[in-house]
Amino acid sequence: MQAAKINKNMGRPPILPKKKKDGWYIEVRNKGAKSGLILIRDSYEAMMQAARQYETTKDVIVLGEHKSGKRVEDSLKKEAKKKFGITPKKYLMGKN
Repeated sequence: MQAAKINKNMGRPPILPKKKKDGWYIEVRNKGAKSGLILIRDSYEAMMQAARQYETTKDVIVLGEHKSGKRVEDSLKKEAKKKFGITPKKYLMGKN
């Protein structure tokens, strides 16, 4: 008998991480749960509206903005450290 053929197109490859779309991310969990759903919104206002909607019955964690598969705040922190040699918190406070 022949061994079953493996379909190479099924599922995600286990090696490559999933790339994130551009937008604002929040995670919504049931109270006390360890994992939940990640919601993506196009604008900051839409993300905050969704967070206010779910916060009465669920735990809401704001994950922030992502562009080109990376978190925006992380790139600001790296940029500040490389350019100015200061802590990211001080740089982010100066940006606002």
